[in-house]
Amino acid sequence: MQINIYNKFYNEYFEGEEFKESFSKGMQLLENRKRIFFIGNGGSNSICSHMMEDYAKIARFQSFTFSDPVFITCYSNDYGYENAMKEWLEVYFEKGDLLIAISSSGNSPNILNAVDKAYEKGGDVLTLSGFKPDNKLRQKGDVNYFLEIENYGVVECFHQVILHSMLDEYANK
Repeated sequence: MQINIYNKFYNEYFEGEEFKESFSKGMQLLENRKRIFFIGNGGSNSICSHMMEDYAKIARFQSFTFSDPVFITCYSNDYGYENAMKEWLEVYFEKGDLLIAISSSGNSPNILNAVDKAYEKGGDVLTLSGFKPDNKLRQKGDVNYFLEIENYGVVECFHQVILHSMLDEYANK
């Protein structure tokens, strides 16, 4: 059964020391933060929309995501898809903001370019990626959550669980 993959991985991942250390550091990134930007493609973008809403509603963060079709088509047409999110951050991202970058593969050029822009603008970055240990996004964040499994369902579900767990921890402190 496929559920056994989720269950086995769930137990191993969330009990690991690497996750516990990353979770603690991730919580520190949320402290004294005013604004959070979420970016991702496809299924990861839907996670971004959900988390943007929950982080605003539950924890009262000003939160944003690059999911409006008008922004996506405008910025992609004018700057190229690989630079669309980067150019959006150029306009809206400010020093001290937090970028949460989600990519199952960790190798999406538009996500990687946006992370570079966030650092250029004086922000912090939390990444969530999966698949292969040498993915490029895993090397870029101040805090990196990585899942070594090449299964979109598992990776995407875990990314959402991680972000919800952080939110719950923050909201209940």
